This record gives sequence, C-alpha cells and structure tokens, in this order.
Amino acid sequence: MLQVKNMSFGYYKKPILKHIDFQIDIGEHLSVIGESGSGKSTLLKLLYGEMDVTEGSIFWKDTQILGPKHNLIVGYDFMKYVAQEFDLMPFITVAESIGKHLSNFYPEKKRKRIKGLLEVVELTEFSNIKVKSLSGGQKQRVALARALANRPEILLLDEPFGHIDNFKRRSLRHKLFHYLKANNIASIVASHDQEDVLPYADRMLVLHKAEIVANNTPEHLYKHPKTPLIASFFGEFNVIDGEIIYAHQLKIVDRSNLKATIKKSYFKGASYLIEADLNGENVFFRYSETITTNTIVCLSIVK
Repeated sequence: MLQVKNMSFGYYKKPILKHIDFQIDIGEHLSVIGESGSGKSTLLKLLYGEMDVTEGSIFWKDTQILGPKHNLIVGYDFMKYVAQEFDLMPFITVAESIGKHLSNFYPEKKRKRIKGLLEVVELTEFSNIKVKSLSGGQKQRVALARALANRPEILLLDEPFGHIDNFKRRSLRHKLFHYLKANNIASIVASHDQEDVLPYADRMLVLHKAEIVANNTPEHLYKHPKTPLIASFFGEFNVIDGEIIYAHQLKIVDRSNLKATIKKSYFKGASYLIEADLNGENVFFRYSETITTNTIVCLSIVK
C-alpha cells in the first residue's frame, strides 16, 4: 500500500501542502479534488518522487519514495505518472510509443500487449500513425497506454481526460478504470470533473488551503457535505438557514414558508435548473419544465 505520513511541502517558506496523511491499498482508486491551486498536481509530483518533501515520508509497501536529492533518475518501476503535459516522441508511431519500454526478446508477447492497450484507449486504428499527427486528446490516450505498458502497481493521473472530447471521454473512462480494477492497479486521480470520480472512486480526498479537509467515500461526502466547497463538486446547491441543500432537494409545493420569485430557467436536458430569489438570496432547484419569470412559488426541502 501507499502510506503518506505527516507530509509537508512549500516554496520559499510558502506552504503548498501541510501535514498530509493518508494511505491507499493495492487496487484502490483514490480521487483527489480541490480548487485550482489547492495542491493536487504538487501532491502527485511528490508521490512520484519528482520533488523532495519538506518533512514527513512517503512509502509504497517497504520502499520509501524519495525525490531528486536522493535519486539520480526520478521515479520507480512500480509507479507510473501521467502529467497534464505528456512527454511523447513525435516521430515514432503510436504502437512504438506504447511499446517503447517493453522487451524485444518476446516480440509476439509485446505485439499482443500493445494491441490490448490500444483497445483500452480506443486507438487501434491509429497504431501506425506518427505521434506528431495526433490531436491533443489522442496524445493523452497514448500517454495513458504507455504508462500501463509495464503493468505498474500504482498509477498517478493528473486530469487524465482533460484533453479528450466528450464523445470519447465517457467510454474511455469506463474502459480505463475497469482495466485498473481488473488488474488490481492502485490509482490516484487528480480531477475537477465529477464524472471522473463518482462512478469509479473508492474514496475522495479533498484539498483546501494546503490541507486535507475530507477523506471518505464519494457517497458519504455527497450525503454529508461539511462545507460548500465539498457540495459544489456534486452540482448546484443552496445554503438555507445554514444548511446545505442540493438543487434536487428543493421541490415546488402548494404551501410553505419558503416563497421564491423565479428569475430564470436553464435547460439541462432531462429537467430545467430554475434560478429564483428567496429572501434576497439566489437559490436553485430542478423542475420538469420552464417557469415564467417573476412567478412566485412555494418551496419545500425534501431529502
């Protein structure tokens, strides 16, 4: 397992991460969320050994993860890291890039391995295309396949689908995370997209102001959001009398003490997101159809 104990890191006495403690088991999927600048990418770089921790320690099983002060070559064979800027050689083919670090002693085994990974990242038809000819999203998929080539024990992913369009993102997510679970590969995924997290993560770690403010299952954090920051990850929400209420938990009723004036209706596919004024504060709720502006409705909280 990965164990992070009391880890801190900063630049020029400015703390980026403070007293970080968590662990991840073999085959477990941990999602790291937080606002921009909260330290998500820095955390992954420290876990990979790309930078030296200021204090504390990181271990994978019995091996301590150390940074460039201790290692001439960054990284470890059992761990792979796919950053937002993926380093690919432009003048070799997709297949060559994926199999670059695979042994040539067993060519048929290598060929099958590359073929299987091409299927995982949905690039089979691009096997013989040079990397320089690919789009940003296709290059990101090559980087993901290359990271999996030598069967790492743990995979670190920084916004792994950020360059990939929505047409491919859904199926790629499913195939990649299914592959990781099926092969018992632990993963830590830094993301701002709830679709990367909710269906797949075993646990969510929330960073805020350099510290961990929550570490639990997505279901628990969704049902018991301690702060607006956590609630915001799951969608539109309101704070009514100090309580966090999701948009779908507000319903129109015939009578109640919560009287709101409709401001705008936003089409969201299966329903409309309605913006309304409640005692001078904006609130949002979902409804099956659009509602005329300035209509007064009564709302009830239904959990």
